[in-house]
Amino acid sequence: MQQPMQQNEVALKLLLFIDKRPSLTEQVQQIRQHLEQLQGEVPVRLEIIDVSEQPYLAEHFKLVATPALIRVSKDANQTLAGSDIISQLDHWWPRWQMEAEAAAALTPNINGNGKQTESSANSVTHSTEIIRLSDDIFRLKQLNAEMEAQLKFKNRIIAMLAHDLRNPLTAASIAVETLEMGYTPDGRRSDKLTPALTIQLLKHAKIQIRNINRMITDILQAARGPCAELKIAPQEVDLLVLCREVLEAIGPKATAKEQLIKIDIPKDLPHVYADIGQIRQVITNLLDNAVKYTPSGGQIDITALHRTNQKVQISIQDTGPGIPEENQTRIFEESFRLKRDRAKDGYGLGLSLCLRIVRAHYGQIWVDSILGEGSTFHFTLPVYRAYGIPDD
Repeated sequence: MQQPMQQNEVALKLLLFIDKRPSLTEQVQQIRQHLEQLQGEVPVRLEIIDVSEQPYLAEHFKLVATPALIRVSKDANQTLAGSDIISQLDHWWPRWQMEAEAAAALTPNINGNGKQTESSANSVTHSTEIIRLSDDIFRLKQLNAEMEAQLKFKNRIIAMLAHDLRNPLTAASIAVETLEMGYTPDGRRSDKLTPALTIQLLKHAKIQIRNINRMITDILQAARGPCAELKIAPQEVDLLVLCREVLEAIGPKATAKEQLIKIDIPKDLPHVYADIGQIRQVITNLLDNAVKYTPSGGQIDITALHRTNQKVQISIQDTGPGIPEENQTRIFEESFRLKRDRAKDGYGLGLSLCLRIVRAHYGQIWVDSILGEGSTFHFTLPVYRAYGIPDD
């Protein structure tokens, strides 16, 4: 289709945009043949462009469908689209030919170096190259922003590990060192290290190690991202027993702040169908946050009720500072999880994980809060049935 240009000739620059549909092959061939018949004194330069390979060109010309034939001009481009491109060509061709002949009369085609000039074609090539480079720059900026976010997340994780793990690690170390000091070099136990004290120290060390393990699990789960698959192994779970186990582990923190923790769970509350390790983590995270944000001398209540035949609701209420209404949904977001030590309304890394765990159990989690009066976190779990599968 392309022919060498003679002096004072201006070619018609045409771009035919197509996609990979096999049905377009015949139409492209028909358009080619028709253009060969139409062209006379005015040469035609036709370029076939696959939009899947050069999407920036489609964006540049604001295409909404293919096939589309564009006449490129330095004054104004013109687009022919649809299944009747050939008939549209017949309509516009005389006008295009006259405009090209007029442009040829006004535009010299030899420059100072004796080379042919193709201002329209060069302009399109220049513009499309700029668009392609702009797209590349945009993608690189996005990638750079993602990398910066990952680096910031890593730095925050390191800071959290250094800060949050220090206390339980120190407490466990003290318990182990105390046990070690209770024995003489030859292995005899000191009279001061009574069996009751030994059991108490071992129990304390075990609790602190469990806290460390929970923190590490939280961080690793969060680092995997919100789209990572959360594996659960549901079974029959007694919530009263589970809450007492969690309270036993967190109790010393509340005692140190002279806080009162009360459990009000009916003995006839149905068991739930859940992964006991995952739900222990949810209760631990919520209770740990309640202890952290409740002032000394405050009260924390753990309650549960049989909402429906299918659901049990667990609630943990504190007398902390409360959460602003506009943040009561955001505190469960991934991006909010690391703000707990920077603002009173930040409830920590564990909340986003709590949301994922509860949803994986087909439950709901939410918070009711009044500034200055405290917060109550609620979540629901399916009731366990005798055959091990909850009703829909």
